[in-house]
Amino acid sequence: MKIAVTSTGPTLDDNVEARFGRCPYFLIIDTDTMQYEAIENPNIALGGGAGIQSAQLMSEKGVTTVLTGNCGPNAFNVFGQAGIQVIVGVSGVVRNAVEQFKTGAFSSASGPNVASHFGVNTAPADPTATGQPMTGPVGQGGAMGLGMGGGRGMGRGMGGGRGMGKGMGRGGGMGRGMGGGGGMGKGMGMGAAMGMPTGVPPVGPAAGFPEDAGLQNPEQELAALKQQAELLEQQKHQLNNRITQLESGRKVVAVVDSGKCAGCGTCADVCPAGAIEVNGQAVVNDEACTGCAVCVMECPNEAIILAQKKVGK
Repeated sequence: MKIAVTSTGPTLDDNVEARFGRCPYFLIIDTDTMQYEAIENPNIALGGGAGIQSAQLMSEKGVTTVLTGNCGPNAFNVFGQAGIQVIVGVSGVVRNAVEQFKTGAFSSASGPNVASHFGVNTAPADPTATGQPMTGPVGQGGAMGLGMGGGRGMGRGMGGGRGMGKGMGRGGGMGRGMGGGGGMGKGMGMGAAMGMPTGVPPVGPAAGFPEDAGLQNPEQELAALKQQAELLEQQKHQLNNRITQLESGRKVVAVVDSGKCAGCGTCADVCPAGAIEVNGQAVVNDEACTGCAVCVMECPNEAIILAQKKVGK
C-alpha cells in the first residue's frame, strides 16, 4: 500500500508536520517495504490554494491514504473526489506513525478538522525545514529585500513573495487579475502561478552571479545558487506533472455541486479564464478551465470543488 505522510524533513526519522498544504515535505511510503520517496512541497509559498494543489499532487502520486496533523475543507474535497482517505491528528516521528497505521491504530477522518487557510500564517517549528537558505535578511509578503523576486500569477493580488538578502526572490500568486511577489534591486527571480512555470532563469554571470548581484562573499553566493537550484527542481516537477496530465488526456477542472449551487454568478465573475457561465446554475467549460481554484475559494456556498476529468476526445 502506498501512503503519504506530511513531514518536517526528508526522512522517516523526522516528525509528522501538522500542516497539510504547507508542510515542508511529503513522504510517499510503501508500507510493505518501508521504501519511500521524499518530495519537497512545491506549494508551500503559494498565496492561496496550497491545500488544493498539494491534494492534487497526492492524487497524481497514486497514494491511497494521507497521514497528517490537520486538513482543511478544500483539500479534503479533492481527496474525496480522488477516493483518498485522510487521517488527521497524527503526530510524532514519521516511522512510528506509519507503524501505528499498519496496526490499524488510526481511523479515517469524516471531514476537515481545520478551517480554510489554516497554515497560511503558521510557521514551521524549524525555520530551515523548508530547505530555504537563511543567509541575509528575509522579507515576507512584498519581498522588499535587495533580491528581486519576480513571481507572476493570475490572482486577485493574492501573491506572496520572499526576498532574500542580495540574492534571489520567489513569488506566487493566484486569482483574478495580476498578483505577484517581488523584490527590488539586483539579482534574479522566478515564480509560478498555481504551479505553472513562468520560465527558466539564466545561470552564471548572465544571471548576476557573482559580478552583477553584489554578493559580498562566497557563502551568500552559494546560498543563492542553492535556492536557484531548488526552484529549478520545483519547476521540473511541475513540468513533469503537466506532461503526465496532457499525455493521459485528463486535467484538473472545477466541478459544480448542483445541490449547493445557488446560481449567484460569483464564480463567473472571478474566473480569470472566462470558463464559467450561469444558466440557472453555474456551468463549467472543461476545456477552458485552468484549474486555478479561484472559484473554489470565492464560492459563498462551497458548491465548487476541483477534480480530474477526461477532457477532449
